[in-house]
Amino acid sequence: MYEERQLPPMTVAPSGPAFSLQDIPFSYRGSWLNVSPVVAEKTYADDLHLVSHQTGLHAILRFTPSAPATAVATPALLTWRHDGGRVELVYDGPDTVRLRGDGLGMRVEAAAGTLTPFSGTYLYCDPVDGSHVFTSYETGRRYRVTVLRGDLDRAEGVEALGAAPRSLTLNAGRAWEIAIEEYQTARLPYAENVPFDELHRHAAADFAGFVDAVAPWRTAQTPAAELAAYVLWSATVAPAGFVTRPAVLMSKHWMDKVWSWDHCFNAIALAAGDPELAWHQFQLPFDHQDPAGALPDSVTHSEILYNYVKPPIHGWALRHLRQRLDPPVDRAALTETYERLARWTGFWLTARRVPGHELPHYQHGNDSGWDNATTFDGDRVIETADLAAFLVVQLRCLADLAAELDQPNTRWSQAAEQIRAALLDQLWTGDRFDARGARTGQRHASTSLLDLMPIVLGDDLPGPVAAALAARIETHLTAHGLATEPLDSCHYTADGYWRGPIWAPSTVLIEDGLRRAGYTTLADEVSQRFRALCEKSGFAENFDAETGAGLRDRAYTWTASSYLILAAAHERRRTTPH
Repeated sequence: MYEERQLPPMTVAPSGPAFSLQDIPFSYRGSWLNVSPVVAEKTYADDLHLVSHQTGLHAILRFTPSAPATAVATPALLTWRHDGGRVELVYDGPDTVRLRGDGLGMRVEAAAGTLTPFSGTYLYCDPVDGSHVFTSYETGRRYRVTVLRGDLDRAEGVEALGAAPRSLTLNAGRAWEIAIEEYQTARLPYAENVPFDELHRHAAADFAGFVDAVAPWRTAQTPAAELAAYVLWSATVAPAGFVTRPAVLMSKHWMDKVWSWDHCFNAIALAAGDPELAWHQFQLPFDHQDPAGALPDSVTHSEILYNYVKPPIHGWALRHLRQRLDPPVDRAALTETYERLARWTGFWLTARRVPGHELPHYQHGNDSGWDNATTFDGDRVIETADLAAFLVVQLRCLADLAAELDQPNTRWSQAAEQIRAALLDQLWTGDRFDARGARTGQRHASTSLLDLMPIVLGDDLPGPVAAALAARIETHLTAHGLATEPLDSCHYTADGYWRGPIWAPSTVLIEDGLRRAGYTTLADEVSQRFRALCEKSGFAENFDAETGAGLRDRAYTWTASSYLILAAAHERRRTTPH
Protein backbone atom coordinates (compact mmCIF):
# COMPACT_ATOMS: atom_id res chain seq x y z
CA MET A 1 0.00 0.00 0.00
CA TYR A 2 1.14 3.56 -0.44
CA GLU A 3 -0.18 6.78 0.95
CA GLU A 4 0.71 10.37 0.26
CA ARG A 5 2.03 13.14 2.51
CA GLN A 6 4.70 15.85 2.41
CA LEU A 7 8.28 14.60 2.59
CA PRO A 8 11.41 16.10 4.11
CA PRO A 9 13.74 17.83 1.63
CA MET A 10 14.91 15.53 -1.17
CA THR A 11 18.50 14.91 -2.19
CA VAL A 12 18.04 17.32 -5.10
CA ALA A 13 15.80 20.36 -4.74
CA PRO A 14 12.46 19.61 -6.43
CA SER A 15 11.14 21.77 -9.25
CA GLY A 16 7.44 22.43 -9.67
CA PRO A 17 4.40 21.51 -7.62
CA ALA A 18 3.92 18.26 -5.75
CA PHE A 19 0.85 16.37 -6.93
CA SER A 20 -1.30 13.38 -6.08
CA LEU A 21 -0.39 10.19 -7.91
CA GLN A 22 -4.01 9.09 -7.45
CA ASP A 23 -4.95 11.94 -9.78
CA ILE A 24 -2.00 12.55 -12.10
CA PRO A 25 0.47 9.96 -13.41
CA PHE A 26 4.21 10.59 -13.16
CA SER A 27 5.61 10.82 -16.67
CA TYR A 28 7.99 12.66 -18.97
CA ARG A 29 7.53 14.60 -22.20
CA GLY A 30 7.79 12.25 -25.18
CA SER A 31 7.39 9.05 -23.17
CA TRP A 32 4.74 6.38 -23.70
CA LEU A 33 5.41 5.26 -20.11
CA ASN A 34 4.14 6.52 -16.79
CA VAL A 35 4.13 5.49 -13.14
CA SER A 36 0.70 5.35 -11.55
CA PRO A 37 -1.69 3.23 -9.48
CA VAL A 38 -4.16 3.34 -12.41
CA VAL A 39 -3.90 -0.03 -14.17
CA ALA A 40 -7.14 -0.05 -16.22
CA GLU A 41 -10.24 2.06 -16.76
CA LYS A 42 -11.40 3.34 -13.35
CA THR A 43 -9.17 0.69 -11.70
CA TYR A 44 -6.66 1.68 -9.01
CA ALA A 45 -4.07 -0.75 -7.62
CA ASP A 46 -2.56 -0.60 -4.13
CA ASP A 47 0.97 -0.19 -5.47
CA LEU A 48 2.43 2.04 -8.15
CA HIS A 49 3.03 0.45 -11.55
CA LEU A 50 5.13 1.14 -14.59
CA VAL A 51 2.43 1.56 -17.25
CA SER A 52 2.90 1.58 -21.02
CA HIS A 53 0.46 3.12 -23.51
CA GLN A 54 1.81 1.33 -26.57
CA THR A 55 -0.99 -0.89 -27.96
CA GLY A 56 -3.27 0.44 -25.19
CA LEU A 57 -2.98 0.99 -21.45
CA HIS A 58 -1.03 -1.89 -19.91
CA ALA A 59 0.40 -2.16 -16.42
CA ILE A 60 3.77 -3.85 -16.97
CA LEU A 61 5.69 -3.85 -13.68
CA ARG A 62 4.50 -3.46 -10.10
CA PHE A 63 6.73 -1.50 -7.68
CA THR A 64 6.41 -2.77 -4.11
CA PRO A 65 8.64 -1.13 -1.46
CA SER A 66 10.12 -3.46 1.18
CA ALA A 67 8.16 -1.59 3.87
CA PRO A 68 4.96 0.51 3.79
CA ALA A 69 6.09 3.74 2.19
CA THR A 70 4.90 7.23 1.46
CA ALA A 71 4.94 8.25 -2.21
CA VAL A 72 5.09 11.80 -3.52
CA ALA A 73 5.80 13.23 -6.96
CA THR A 74 6.98 16.50 -8.39
CA PRO A 75 7.34 17.01 -12.15
CA ALA A 76 10.89 15.62 -12.23
CA LEU A 77 11.15 13.19 -9.30
CA LEU A 78 9.08 10.43 -7.72
CA THR A 79 10.00 9.36 -4.17
CA TRP A 80 8.95 6.55 -1.82
CA ARG A 81 10.00 7.03 1.82
CA HIS A 82 9.89 4.88 4.95
CA ASP A 83 11.54 6.02 8.20
CA GLY A 84 15.15 6.79 7.25
CA GLY A 85 15.08 5.04 3.88
CA ARG A 86 13.90 6.09 0.46
CA VAL A 87 13.63 5.08 -3.18
CA GLU A 88 13.74 7.71 -5.94
CA LEU A 89 12.76 7.42 -9.60
CA VAL A 90 13.65 9.69 -12.54
CA TYR A 91 13.37 9.40 -16.32
CA ASP A 92 16.45 8.92 -18.46
CA GLY A 93 14.83 10.03 -21.69
CA PRO A 94 11.42 8.89 -22.90
CA ASP A 95 11.91 5.09 -22.75
CA THR A 96 13.99 4.55 -19.60
CA VAL A 97 13.53 5.07 -15.87
CA ARG A 98 16.21 4.96 -13.21
CA LEU A 99 15.54 3.96 -9.61
CA ARG A 100 17.89 4.19 -6.64
CA GLY A 101 17.34 3.16 -3.06
CA ASP A 102 19.05 3.66 0.27
CA GLY A 103 17.64 2.00 3.38
CA LEU A 104 14.52 0.90 1.50
CA GLY A 105 14.28 -2.06 -0.84
CA MET A 106 12.02 -2.56 -3.84
CA ARG A 107 10.37 -5.53 -5.50
CA VAL A 108 9.89 -5.13 -9.25
CA GLU A 109 7.29 -7.69 -10.36
CA ALA A 110 5.52 -8.51 -13.60
CA ALA A 111 1.96 -7.25 -13.33
CA ALA A 112 0.69 -10.12 -15.50
CA GLY A 113 1.33 -13.28 -13.48
CA THR A 114 0.24 -15.95 -15.97
CA LEU A 115 2.11 -16.59 -19.20
CA THR A 116 0.24 -18.17 -22.10
CA PRO A 117 1.01 -18.19 -25.83
CA PHE A 118 -1.26 -15.13 -26.14
CA SER A 119 -0.85 -13.17 -22.90
CA GLY A 120 1.39 -12.39 -19.99
CA THR A 121 5.02 -11.59 -19.26
CA TYR A 122 8.11 -13.78 -19.53
CA LEU A 123 11.28 -13.15 -17.48
CA TYR A 124 14.77 -14.28 -18.46
CA CYS A 125 18.38 -13.41 -17.65
CA ASP A 126 20.23 -12.17 -20.73
CA PRO A 127 23.56 -14.04 -20.99
CA VAL A 128 25.02 -11.19 -23.06
CA ASP A 129 25.14 -8.61 -20.26
CA GLY A 130 23.61 -10.26 -17.19
CA SER A 131 20.53 -8.02 -17.21
CA HIS A 132 17.03 -9.37 -16.55
CA VAL A 133 14.37 -8.82 -19.20
CA PHE A 134 10.59 -8.90 -18.88
CA THR A 135 8.88 -9.43 -22.24
CA SER A 136 5.24 -8.32 -22.45
CA TYR A 137 2.77 -9.92 -24.82
CA GLU A 138 0.34 -7.04 -24.24
CA THR A 139 2.66 -4.28 -25.46
CA GLY A 140 4.85 -6.46 -27.68
CA ARG A 141 7.93 -4.92 -26.07
CA ARG A 142 10.71 -5.75 -23.63
CA TYR A 143 11.56 -4.20 -20.28
CA ARG A 144 15.23 -4.66 -19.39
CA VAL A 145 16.39 -4.23 -15.80
CA THR A 146 20.09 -3.48 -15.43
CA VAL A 147 21.67 -3.30 -11.97
CA LEU A 148 24.02 -0.32 -11.80
CA ARG A 149 24.88 -0.41 -8.09
CA GLY A 150 24.34 -3.02 -5.43
CA ASP A 151 23.06 -6.53 -6.16
CA LEU A 152 19.78 -8.30 -6.66
CA ASP A 153 18.65 -9.93 -3.44
CA ARG A 154 16.39 -12.36 -5.28
CA ALA A 155 15.12 -13.17 -8.76
CA GLU A 156 11.90 -15.20 -8.94
CA GLY A 157 10.29 -16.88 -11.92
CA VAL A 158 13.26 -16.65 -14.29
CA GLU A 159 12.29 -18.66 -17.40
CA ALA A 160 9.11 -19.82 -15.65
CA LEU A 161 6.08 -20.72 -17.76
CA GLY A 162 2.40 -20.64 -16.88
CA ALA A 163 1.30 -19.13 -13.56
CA ALA A 164 4.25 -17.94 -11.48
CA PRO A 165 5.46 -14.80 -9.75
CA ARG A 166 8.15 -13.11 -11.83
CA SER A 167 10.07 -10.53 -9.86
CA LEU A 168 13.39 -8.96 -8.97
CA THR A 169 14.07 -7.75 -5.41
CA LEU A 170 16.55 -5.07 -4.35
CA ASN A 171 17.74 -5.36 -0.74
CA ALA A 172 16.93 -2.65 1.79
CA GLY A 173 20.21 -3.26 3.61
CA ARG A 174 22.47 -1.52 1.11
CA ALA A 175 22.34 1.24 -1.49
CA TRP A 176 21.31 0.17 -4.97
CA GLU A 177 20.44 1.60 -8.38
CA ILE A 178 18.82 0.12 -11.48
CA ALA A 179 17.72 1.18 -14.96
CA ILE A 180 14.53 -0.10 -16.63
CA GLU A 181 14.29 0.32 -20.42
CA GLU A 182 11.37 -0.21 -22.79
CA TYR A 183 12.49 -1.33 -26.25
CA GLN A 184 11.53 -3.69 -29.07
CA THR A 185 13.90 -6.58 -29.76
CA ALA A 186 17.51 -5.68 -29.01
CA ARG A 187 19.75 -2.79 -28.06
CA LEU A 188 23.25 -2.31 -26.73
CA PRO A 189 23.76 -2.92 -23.00
CA TYR A 190 22.65 0.01 -20.90
CA ALA A 191 25.42 2.56 -20.30
CA GLU A 192 25.22 4.87 -17.33
CA ASN A 193 26.30 8.02 -19.13
CA VAL A 194 24.51 10.53 -16.90
CA PRO A 195 24.40 10.44 -13.08
CA PHE A 196 21.02 10.15 -11.38
CA ASP A 197 21.07 13.68 -9.94
CA GLU A 198 21.93 15.13 -13.32
CA LEU A 199 18.95 13.34 -14.89
CA HIS A 200 16.77 14.94 -12.23
CA ARG A 201 18.17 18.38 -12.99
CA HIS A 202 17.68 17.87 -16.73
CA ALA A 203 14.03 16.86 -16.30
CA ALA A 204 13.37 19.72 -13.91
CA ALA A 205 14.94 22.21 -16.31
CA ASP A 206 12.99 20.82 -19.27
CA PHE A 207 9.71 21.19 -17.43
CA ALA A 208 10.64 24.64 -16.10
CA GLY A 209 11.38 25.79 -19.64
CA PHE A 210 8.06 24.40 -20.85
CA VAL A 211 5.98 26.10 -18.16
CA ASP A 212 7.83 29.39 -18.65
CA ALA A 213 6.97 29.20 -22.35
CA VAL A 214 3.29 28.24 -22.13
CA ALA A 215 2.40 30.23 -18.99
CA PRO A 216 4.80 33.20 -18.71
CA TRP A 217 1.87 35.26 -17.45
CA ARG A 218 1.28 33.12 -14.34
CA THR A 219 0.99 34.89 -10.99
CA ALA A 220 -0.29 34.14 -7.51
CA GLN A 221 -3.74 34.73 -8.98
CA THR A 222 -3.33 31.70 -11.28
CA PRO A 223 -2.13 29.09 -8.76
CA ALA A 224 -2.96 26.06 -10.93
CA ALA A 225 -0.98 27.15 -13.99
CA GLU A 226 2.16 25.09 -13.27
CA LEU A 227 0.20 21.92 -12.57
CA ALA A 228 -1.91 22.46 -15.70
CA ALA A 229 1.31 22.80 -17.69
CA TYR A 230 2.63 19.58 -16.13
CA VAL A 231 -0.51 17.68 -17.17
CA LEU A 232 0.16 18.74 -20.78
CA TRP A 233 3.96 18.23 -20.65
CA SER A 234 3.68 14.78 -19.10
CA ALA A 235 0.90 13.60 -21.46
CA THR A 236 2.96 14.39 -24.58
CA VAL A 237 4.23 11.37 -26.53
CA ALA A 238 6.69 10.98 -29.38
CA PRO A 239 5.45 9.82 -32.81
CA ALA A 240 4.78 6.07 -32.80
CA GLY A 241 2.29 3.71 -34.38
CA PHE A 242 -0.62 5.64 -35.85
CA VAL A 243 0.41 8.78 -33.99
CA THR A 244 2.19 10.59 -36.80
CA ARG A 245 3.39 13.64 -34.84
CA PRO A 246 4.35 14.59 -31.31
CA ALA A 247 0.97 14.34 -29.61
CA VAL A 248 -0.67 15.41 -26.39
CA LEU A 249 -2.86 12.48 -25.36
CA MET A 250 -6.06 13.33 -23.56
CA SER A 251 -4.59 11.53 -20.57
CA LYS A 252 -2.00 8.99 -19.55
CA HIS A 253 -4.72 7.25 -17.59
CA TRP A 254 -7.27 5.25 -19.61
CA MET A 255 -8.26 8.13 -21.92
CA ASP A 256 -4.96 7.70 -23.77
CA LYS A 257 -6.14 8.86 -27.20
CA VAL A 258 -6.46 11.99 -29.31
CA TRP A 259 -10.11 12.72 -30.07
CA SER A 260 -10.96 14.96 -33.02
CA TRP A 261 -12.16 17.93 -31.04
CA ASP A 262 -10.23 17.59 -27.78
CA HIS A 263 -7.01 18.30 -29.69
CA CYS A 264 -8.20 21.78 -30.63
CA PHE A 265 -8.13 23.02 -27.03
CA ASN A 266 -4.64 21.65 -26.48
CA ALA A 267 -3.45 23.36 -29.65
CA ILE A 268 -4.83 26.73 -28.57
CA ALA A 269 -3.33 26.49 -25.08
CA LEU A 270 0.12 25.64 -26.50
CA ALA A 271 0.12 28.09 -29.40
CA ALA A 272 1.85 31.09 -27.87
CA GLY A 273 4.48 29.12 -25.95
CA ASP A 274 5.21 26.09 -28.16
CA PRO A 275 3.86 26.92 -31.63
CA GLU A 276 5.38 23.87 -33.33
CA LEU A 277 3.79 21.45 -30.85
CA ALA A 278 0.52 23.39 -31.07
CA TRP A 279 0.46 23.10 -34.87
CA HIS A 280 1.09 19.37 -34.62
CA GLN A 281 -1.90 19.04 -32.27
CA PHE A 282 -4.22 20.77 -34.69
CA GLN A 283 -3.05 18.76 -37.69
CA LEU A 284 -2.80 15.26 -36.21
CA PRO A 285 -6.40 14.04 -36.87
CA PHE A 286 -6.23 15.55 -40.36
CA ASP A 287 -3.35 13.16 -41.13
CA HIS A 288 -5.99 10.40 -41.05
CA GLN A 289 -8.77 12.19 -42.95
CA ASP A 290 -10.75 9.63 -44.95
CA PRO A 291 -11.74 9.80 -48.66
CA ALA A 292 -15.11 11.35 -47.73
CA GLY A 293 -13.32 14.19 -45.93
CA ALA A 294 -14.27 12.99 -42.45
CA LEU A 295 -11.86 13.09 -39.55
CA PRO A 296 -11.50 9.97 -37.39
CA ASP A 297 -13.30 9.89 -34.09
CA SER A 298 -10.01 9.14 -32.33
CA VAL A 299 -6.39 8.19 -32.92
CA THR A 300 -4.03 6.38 -30.58
CA HIS A 301 -0.90 4.26 -30.82
CA SER A 302 -2.47 1.14 -32.36
CA GLU A 303 -6.01 2.16 -33.30
CA ILE A 304 -7.90 4.63 -35.48
CA LEU A 305 -11.69 4.74 -35.09
CA TYR A 306 -14.08 6.06 -37.74
CA ASN A 307 -17.38 4.80 -36.33
CA TYR A 308 -18.26 8.31 -35.14
CA VAL A 309 -16.97 11.78 -35.97
CA LYS A 310 -16.70 14.86 -33.76
CA PRO A 311 -18.21 18.34 -34.23
CA PRO A 312 -16.65 20.74 -36.75
CA ILE A 313 -15.17 23.22 -34.29
CA HIS A 314 -11.96 23.35 -36.30
CA GLY A 315 -12.68 26.62 -38.08
CA TRP A 316 -13.35 28.23 -34.69
CA ALA A 317 -10.16 26.68 -33.32
CA LEU A 318 -8.01 27.67 -36.30
CA ARG A 319 -8.95 31.32 -35.88
CA HIS A 320 -7.92 31.25 -32.23
CA LEU A 321 -4.79 29.30 -33.04
CA ARG A 322 -3.61 31.77 -35.68
CA GLN A 323 -4.17 34.71 -33.33
CA ARG A 324 -1.61 33.17 -30.96
CA LEU A 325 0.99 31.61 -33.28
CA ASP A 326 4.27 33.49 -33.65
CA PRO A 327 5.74 33.22 -36.19
CA PRO A 328 2.59 32.90 -38.29
CA VAL A 329 1.91 29.86 -40.43
CA ASP A 330 3.62 30.04 -43.81
CA ARG A 331 1.64 30.05 -47.03
CA ALA A 332 2.34 26.41 -47.94
CA ALA A 333 1.15 25.13 -44.55
CA LEU A 334 -1.86 27.43 -44.69
CA THR A 335 -2.77 26.17 -48.17
CA GLU A 336 -2.61 22.55 -47.02
CA THR A 337 -4.73 23.40 -43.98
CA TYR A 338 -7.28 25.20 -46.13
CA GLU A 339 -7.62 22.13 -48.34
CA ARG A 340 -8.00 19.81 -45.35
CA LEU A 341 -10.55 22.07 -43.68
CA ALA A 342 -12.46 22.38 -46.99
CA ARG A 343 -12.72 18.58 -47.29
CA TRP A 344 -13.84 18.28 -43.64
CA THR A 345 -16.50 20.93 -44.25
CA GLY A 346 -17.54 19.25 -47.48
CA PHE A 347 -18.22 16.06 -45.54
CA TRP A 348 -20.86 17.89 -43.47
CA LEU A 349 -22.38 19.60 -46.49
CA THR A 350 -22.73 16.40 -48.51
CA ALA A 351 -22.67 13.20 -46.44
CA ARG A 352 -24.48 14.78 -43.53
CA ARG A 353 -27.32 16.68 -45.24
CA VAL A 354 -30.54 14.92 -46.20
CA PRO A 355 -31.38 15.73 -49.86
CA GLY A 356 -33.50 18.87 -49.87
CA HIS A 357 -32.42 19.83 -46.33
CA GLU A 358 -30.24 22.84 -45.61
CA LEU A 359 -29.12 21.77 -42.14
CA PRO A 360 -26.58 19.02 -41.41
CA HIS A 361 -27.26 16.27 -38.90
CA TYR A 362 -25.60 14.11 -36.30
CA GLN A 363 -26.12 10.34 -36.43
CA HIS A 364 -25.60 9.83 -32.69
CA GLY A 365 -24.80 11.86 -29.60
CA ASN A 366 -21.18 10.72 -29.89
CA ASP A 367 -20.85 12.74 -33.10
CA SER A 368 -21.53 15.90 -31.12
CA GLY A 369 -19.01 15.07 -28.42
CA TRP A 370 -21.92 15.30 -25.94
CA ASP A 371 -22.56 11.56 -26.04
CA ASN A 372 -25.68 11.23 -23.86
CA ALA A 373 -26.96 14.82 -23.72
CA THR A 374 -30.74 15.14 -23.32
CA THR A 375 -30.89 16.78 -26.76
CA PHE A 376 -30.71 13.21 -28.14
CA ASP A 377 -33.52 11.79 -26.01
CA GLY A 378 -36.11 12.25 -28.78
CA ASP A 379 -34.41 11.18 -31.98
CA ARG A 380 -30.78 10.12 -32.26
CA VAL A 381 -30.31 11.21 -35.88
CA ILE A 382 -31.00 14.93 -35.56
CA GLU A 383 -30.36 18.37 -36.97
CA THR A 384 -29.17 20.55 -34.11
CA ALA A 385 -28.47 24.20 -33.56
CA ASP A 386 -24.94 23.66 -32.20
CA LEU A 387 -23.87 21.76 -35.34
CA ALA A 388 -25.28 24.44 -37.65
CA ALA A 389 -23.58 27.19 -35.65
CA PHE A 390 -20.19 25.45 -35.67
CA LEU A 391 -20.49 24.93 -39.41
CA VAL A 392 -21.31 28.60 -40.01
CA VAL A 393 -18.18 29.62 -38.08
CA GLN A 394 -16.11 27.11 -40.05
CA LEU A 395 -17.53 28.30 -43.37
CA ARG A 396 -16.70 31.90 -42.52
CA CYS A 397 -13.17 30.82 -41.60
CA LEU A 398 -12.85 29.07 -44.97
CA ALA A 399 -14.10 32.18 -46.78
CA ASP A 400 -11.45 34.27 -45.06
CA LEU A 401 -8.72 31.71 -45.81
CA ALA A 402 -9.73 31.51 -49.46
CA ALA A 403 -9.51 35.28 -49.81
CA GLU A 404 -6.13 35.32 -48.07
CA LEU A 405 -4.86 32.62 -50.45
CA ASP A 406 -6.26 34.38 -53.52
CA GLN A 407 -8.83 31.66 -54.15
CA PRO A 408 -12.58 32.04 -54.83
CA ASN A 409 -14.50 32.34 -51.57
CA THR A 410 -18.05 32.98 -52.72
CA ARG A 411 -19.21 29.37 -52.23
CA TRP A 412 -18.12 29.41 -48.58
CA SER A 413 -19.76 32.76 -47.85
CA GLN A 414 -22.97 31.71 -49.56
CA ALA A 415 -23.08 28.39 -47.71
CA ALA A 416 -22.52 30.20 -44.40
CA GLU A 417 -25.42 32.56 -45.08
CA GLN A 418 -27.67 29.69 -46.18
CA ILE A 419 -27.05 27.62 -43.04
CA ARG A 420 -27.27 30.63 -40.73
CA ALA A 421 -30.65 31.55 -42.24
CA ALA A 422 -31.89 27.95 -41.96
CA LEU A 423 -30.75 27.76 -38.34
CA LEU A 424 -32.79 30.81 -37.43
CA ASP A 425 -35.78 30.02 -39.67
CA GLN A 426 -36.13 26.31 -38.93
CA LEU A 427 -34.86 25.70 -35.38
CA TRP A 428 -35.46 29.01 -33.53
CA THR A 429 -38.81 29.09 -31.74
CA GLY A 430 -38.75 32.72 -30.62
CA ASP A 431 -37.06 32.05 -27.27
CA ARG A 432 -34.96 28.92 -27.80
CA PHE A 433 -33.55 26.47 -30.35
CA ASP A 434 -35.12 23.07 -30.90
CA ALA A 435 -33.57 20.01 -32.51
CA ARG A 436 -35.28 18.21 -35.40
CA GLY A 437 -35.24 14.56 -36.38
CA ALA A 438 -33.43 14.23 -39.71
CA ARG A 439 -35.67 11.30 -40.71
CA THR A 440 -38.85 12.03 -38.76
CA GLY A 441 -38.98 15.81 -38.98
CA GLN A 442 -40.14 15.81 -35.34
CA ARG A 443 -39.04 18.84 -33.30
CA HIS A 444 -37.62 18.26 -29.82
CA ALA A 445 -36.94 20.68 -27.00
CA SER A 446 -34.51 19.86 -24.24
CA THR A 447 -32.92 21.59 -21.28
CA SER A 448 -29.38 20.62 -22.30
CA LEU A 449 -26.67 23.26 -22.43
CA LEU A 450 -25.94 21.83 -25.89
CA ASP A 451 -28.98 23.67 -27.28
CA LEU A 452 -27.39 26.97 -26.18
CA MET A 453 -24.11 26.42 -28.01
CA PRO A 454 -25.10 28.69 -30.96
CA ILE A 455 -23.83 31.51 -28.73
CA VAL A 456 -20.50 30.52 -30.36
CA LEU A 457 -21.66 32.71 -33.28
CA GLY A 458 -21.16 35.75 -31.04
CA ASP A 459 -22.03 38.98 -32.83
CA ASP A 460 -23.13 36.97 -35.89
CA LEU A 461 -26.37 36.31 -33.98
CA PRO A 462 -29.35 38.68 -34.06
CA GLY A 463 -29.43 40.71 -30.84
CA PRO A 464 -32.67 39.21 -29.45
CA VAL A 465 -31.41 35.66 -30.09
CA ALA A 466 -28.11 36.34 -28.33
CA ALA A 467 -29.96 37.89 -25.39
CA ALA A 468 -32.26 34.88 -25.03
CA LEU A 469 -29.33 32.47 -25.19
CA ALA A 470 -27.35 34.46 -22.61
CA ALA A 471 -30.33 34.45 -20.24
CA ARG A 472 -30.71 30.68 -20.55
CA ILE A 473 -26.96 30.13 -20.15
CA GLU A 474 -27.14 31.97 -16.85
CA THR A 475 -29.66 29.41 -15.54
CA HIS A 476 -27.00 26.69 -16.00
CA LEU A 477 -24.42 28.58 -13.94
CA THR A 478 -23.72 26.95 -10.58
CA ALA A 479 -21.20 28.05 -7.97
CA HIS A 480 -18.60 26.04 -9.88
CA GLY A 481 -19.48 26.69 -13.51
CA LEU A 482 -21.82 25.72 -16.31
CA ALA A 483 -23.80 22.54 -15.62
CA THR A 484 -24.63 20.66 -18.80
CA GLU A 485 -28.13 20.04 -17.45
CA PRO A 486 -29.81 22.46 -15.00
CA LEU A 487 -29.76 21.33 -11.37
CA ASP A 488 -33.57 21.47 -11.24
CA SER A 489 -34.00 19.33 -14.36
CA CYS A 490 -35.64 15.94 -13.87
CA HIS A 491 -32.83 14.58 -16.07
CA TYR A 492 -30.00 16.00 -13.96
CA THR A 493 -27.54 13.36 -12.70
CA ALA A 494 -24.53 14.36 -10.60
CA ASP A 495 -22.19 11.94 -12.41
CA GLY A 496 -24.31 11.73 -15.54
CA TYR A 497 -21.57 12.54 -18.05
CA TRP A 498 -23.25 15.18 -20.28
CA ARG A 499 -26.47 15.20 -18.21
CA GLY A 500 -25.27 17.47 -15.42
CA PRO A 501 -21.49 17.69 -14.87
CA ILE A 502 -19.38 20.70 -15.78
CA TRP A 503 -17.06 20.26 -18.77
CA ALA A 504 -14.11 22.29 -20.01
CA PRO A 505 -14.84 22.51 -23.78
CA SER A 506 -18.41 23.74 -23.40
CA THR A 507 -17.13 26.33 -20.91
CA VAL A 508 -14.47 27.70 -23.27
CA LEU A 509 -16.76 27.77 -26.31
CA ILE A 510 -19.58 29.51 -24.43
CA GLU A 511 -17.28 31.97 -22.66
CA ASP A 512 -15.80 32.98 -26.00
CA GLY A 513 -19.21 33.33 -27.66
CA LEU A 514 -20.63 35.38 -24.81
CA ARG A 515 -17.67 37.72 -24.95
CA ARG A 516 -17.95 38.22 -28.72
CA ALA A 517 -21.72 38.73 -28.39
CA GLY A 518 -21.08 41.56 -25.90
CA TYR A 519 -22.03 39.73 -22.67
CA THR A 520 -18.67 40.33 -21.05
CA THR A 521 -19.88 40.36 -17.44
CA LEU A 522 -21.43 36.92 -17.79
CA ALA A 523 -18.37 35.71 -19.71
CA ASP A 524 -16.14 36.95 -16.88
CA GLU A 525 -18.25 35.06 -14.36
CA VAL A 526 -18.13 31.83 -16.38
CA SER A 527 -14.35 32.14 -16.65
CA GLN A 528 -13.80 32.97 -12.98
CA ARG A 529 -15.91 30.11 -11.68
CA PHE A 530 -14.29 27.53 -13.93
CA ARG A 531 -10.79 28.72 -13.07
CA ALA A 532 -11.62 28.54 -9.36
CA LEU A 533 -13.01 25.04 -9.91
CA CYS A 534 -9.72 23.83 -11.45
CA GLU A 535 -7.73 25.49 -8.69
CA LYS A 536 -9.80 23.59 -6.14
CA SER A 537 -10.38 20.25 -7.86
CA GLY A 538 -7.66 19.84 -10.50
CA PHE A 539 -8.10 18.81 -14.10
CA ALA A 540 -10.67 16.04 -14.19
CA GLU A 541 -12.49 15.03 -17.36
CA ASN A 542 -15.59 16.63 -15.83
CA PHE A 543 -16.85 17.89 -12.46
CA ASP A 544 -19.84 17.50 -10.17
CA ALA A 545 -21.84 20.68 -10.78
CA GLU A 546 -23.03 20.91 -7.17
CA THR A 547 -19.92 19.99 -5.17
CA GLY A 548 -17.16 20.78 -7.66
CA ALA A 549 -15.57 17.35 -7.12
CA GLY A 550 -13.53 15.97 -10.02
CA LEU A 551 -15.13 13.03 -11.83
CA ARG A 552 -13.86 10.29 -14.14
CA ASP A 553 -10.31 10.59 -15.48
CA ARG A 554 -8.63 13.21 -13.28
CA ALA A 555 -5.62 14.12 -15.44
CA TYR A 556 -7.40 15.30 -18.57
CA THR A 557 -5.43 17.56 -20.87
CA TRP A 558 -8.28 19.51 -22.46
CA THR A 559 -9.31 20.56 -18.95
CA ALA A 560 -5.77 21.70 -18.17
CA SER A 561 -5.63 23.48 -21.53
CA SER A 562 -8.96 25.19 -20.92
CA TYR A 563 -7.70 26.48 -17.60
CA LEU A 564 -4.57 27.85 -19.31
CA ILE A 565 -6.65 29.46 -22.10
CA LEU A 566 -8.99 31.19 -19.67
CA ALA A 567 -6.27 32.13 -17.18
CA ALA A 568 -4.03 33.62 -19.87
CA ALA A 569 -6.93 35.68 -21.25
CA HIS A 570 -7.88 36.84 -17.76
CA GLU A 571 -4.32 37.95 -17.04
CA ARG A 572 -4.18 39.86 -20.34
CA ARG A 573 -7.40 41.69 -19.50
CA ARG A 574 -6.22 42.39 -15.97
CA THR A 575 -2.85 43.82 -16.97
CA THR A 576 -3.69 45.51 -20.28
CA PRO A 577 -5.63 48.81 -20.35
CA HIS A 578 -9.01 48.45 -22.05
